[in-house]
Amino acid sequence: MITDTYTTELRGAARPGTAVTRLAVRQVRRGGLIVLALTACLPALVASTYTSVMADPAAAESIAKLAANPAIRTLFGEPIALDQAGGFTVWRVGTFVAVLLAAWAIVATTRITRGEEDAGRWDILLAGQLPLPAVVARHLAAVMILPVVSGGAVTTVLLLAGTDPVGAAVHGAGIGLLGLFFVAVAGLTAQVFPARSTATRTAVAVLGAGLLARMIGDGLTELAWLRWLSPFGLLARSEPYEQNRLLPLLILLAATVVLAYAAVAAAGHRDVRGGLVAATDGRRPRVALLSSVEAFAVRRMLRPLTGWALGIGAYYLLIGFTTMSVTDLLAGNPALADEAARAGFTGLGAVEGFTATLFALLALPVGGFTAVRMSAFVTAENSHHLTLLTAQPVLRLRLLAAELIATTGGAVALVTVAGLAVWTGIIATEGDLSLFAALAGAWNTLPIVLLSLGAATLAAGWVSRVTAFAGSLPATGGFLLLVIADSIDATGWVRQLSPFAHLAPVPLTSIDWTTTLIMTSVAVILAIAGTMGYRRRDLQG
Repeated sequence: MITDTYTTELRGAARPGTAVTRLAVRQVRRGGLIVLALTACLPALVASTYTSVMADPAAAESIAKLAANPAIRTLFGEPIALDQAGGFTVWRVGTFVAVLLAAWAIVATTRITRGEEDAGRWDILLAGQLPLPAVVARHLAAVMILPVVSGGAVTTVLLLAGTDPVGAAVHGAGIGLLGLFFVAVAGLTAQVFPARSTATRTAVAVLGAGLLARMIGDGLTELAWLRWLSPFGLLARSEPYEQNRLLPLLILLAATVVLAYAAVAAAGHRDVRGGLVAATDGRRPRVALLSSVEAFAVRRMLRPLTGWALGIGAYYLLIGFTTMSVTDLLAGNPALADEAARAGFTGLGAVEGFTATLFALLALPVGGFTAVRMSAFVTAENSHHLTLLTAQPVLRLRLLAAELIATTGGAVALVTVAGLAVWTGIIATEGDLSLFAALAGAWNTLPIVLLSLGAATLAAGWVSRVTAFAGSLPATGGFLLLVIADSIDATGWVRQLSPFAHLAPVPLTSIDWTTTLIMTSVAVILAIAGTMGYRRRDLQG
């Protein structure tokens, strides 16, 4: 059955290709506009605060010393042109903006290509005049619009901030090219693998490997050559506002063209709803965790949970390994610690303060995990994967409750992995942090994670199409709100709207149980309201 969206876009179109392109643009425009706003606003905010942060020459010198530390280079990238607003902006938020755009590019590409094809909604497209390669090419081109516009937006805001035009153009071009690269990567994996989940995981693995190569190359000078093998490393190699190199960007462009061409070519060598890698159909039956609805929810979560755990664990293990390097530097230079606090790095002079600062960021990926899992539950329902279960004598509320319990358990497992990874890294480098303190710092973020789960559940019950977006608001939205409020020195009540403003810096201080109870209660209320809506609505409602 063809959805209203497809019918509206295809009806009466003079040119089938134009109709397909319009359809693809319509499918990505909402999320794309949000990502565009973030990629433009973050550099603008940092550039606008440069003068206040770096006006004092002593402050500038202190920040430069901090940035030169191998541990800080590993986390934030090599410091380039910190004496300019543009260079400081690239160092502070360049990697974050690049990762945000790359992640969106992967999810959007696999969703509107492999996801739509597997759901059967491409049948009408492929029954027309356009062959499969042409349909794939037009969908990839539609997603590629956003990275191009984002790169232009980054350049524009940096120019408006008064930074060097050449540096602004180089950085904007690099951001845009990196987004295009991951559209091509996701487009290729969507042709190679016959399932959206596998295609997405493979593309995300490429993102993670590229980011890890950049971090290692920045942290260890003897392995700096690794940056030439990473799209993030090539972005850093362009050195905007200092060398303004074009060769790394040309290499990134060439890789993007090759991957995009390979994706379109691969589409012409496979069957519809198939992949270059055929799905295995001769393996032995796997009946583990099929004994109940609850066990099945756990089974569906285990594979993605493993991927999230590996990524989060690797990052926080790296945090643990670099903790002593940063804290030793700041402990021996109190003035440097004070200037770092003025630049937004508070409490870095102690192991507990450094880990507390970075544990707060843990709520972003784990909150994203809960939003993605609830969105996957809605997608499974809309794709008829739960039809047989709902036809059985099983209450729909039980299905939802099983998903909530499994997702909560997965979130607890992820924050625990992060705590263990940090503790392991610190102990390995002869640091002093107890296991309980590390776990407490990680578990302290659970109230924000539960808020994300509650918001996603609320959306799943009442407005299911925005489940992922609603689930990302408490964590990602709350963090960005806090950053923006601090950057523009907003009034106190605006800052207090962010749950991060109420998060105690554990293990530097003890857990604020009052705040924890309040946020957890709000999360429970949201989940109950979502459950009531889910009970009232129809399937695929």
